[in-house]
Amino acid sequence: MSKPRKPKGRPVSGWLILDKPLDFGSTEAVSKIKWLFKAQKAGHAGTLDPLASGMLPIALGDATKTVPYVMDGRKIYEFTVAWGEERSTDDLEGQVVKSSDTRPTEEAIRALLPQYTGVISQVPPQFSAIKIDGERAYDLARDGETVDIPAREVEVFRLSLLGCTPNLAHFEIECGKGTYVRSLARDFGRALGCFGHIASLRRSFVAPFGEEQMVPLASLVALEKIEDDQERLAALDAFLIDTGEALSNLPHIAISDDQAHRLRMGNPIILRGRDAPLAEPEAYATARGKLVAIGEIGEGEFRPKRVFNTD
Repeated sequence: MSKPRKPKGRPVSGWLILDKPLDFGSTEAVSKIKWLFKAQKAGHAGTLDPLASGMLPIALGDATKTVPYVMDGRKIYEFTVAWGEERSTDDLEGQVVKSSDTRPTEEAIRALLPQYTGVISQVPPQFSAIKIDGERAYDLARDGETVDIPAREVEVFRLSLLGCTPNLAHFEIECGKGTYVRSLARDFGRALGCFGHIASLRRSFVAPFGEEQMVPLASLVALEKIEDDQERLAALDAFLIDTGEALSNLPHIAISDDQAHRLRMGNPIILRGRDAPLAEPEAYATARGKLVAIGEIGEGEFRPKRVFNTD
């Protein structure tokens, strides 16, 4: 019987909050970061199109187990809509499919925004990662097919007009999971009778990570000039955020080293005392500030669902 292959790379874990540059795909960015850090595993929480810049949270190692919690977080974008053209991709990359000489007034734009705030129904773009009969919509669209993508509900918590000119309008939005800003640009243009598409898009926030935590790709690439592997990797690791920070919106318990050992073996631990937490469907446990497990609190116990081996 052959021995299981040893994973390639370092067992490094944590979150890197990348400031993704323009013309750089999310998958390409993850591959670059994985290579720079020589990490065994890497993944991202929320795709950014190549023509979009800004926050792309990238998980390394055990942090990949926490990706769903970041995917579900609120997001903030700044975006500019160009009026007069609707495009096949709803951004600058696509072909013009409809055009108009009409331009909206600032008053008309402001009057429209309440209709796109709260829980709204939205049809994703033709060029999107939505799966249709097992295939990505963008693959079908590139083959020239027009696909029927069903509308779905998304939540917009805040939508503001930051400024405008006759041909452009600049917005900021805070929204929930699954919101397509490109669809908003398309729908704004149709509702205003002038057509529209995204001219620029930047993401500045993915809960729970803030703009101040973003690291430009150039700052990481600059470290390639350090010839000593150990020194270079240490300099890169200094940019990582602890895995547990991805879970800061969940209830938290601090536990002892002995309890941590039990959880890592897959066993529940008993929570005693007057300060024992109430029942929670999901919470996370740390020992000495390091993430140990995500689990459920109930009947005086913490029951692990996912365990982490970070020291």
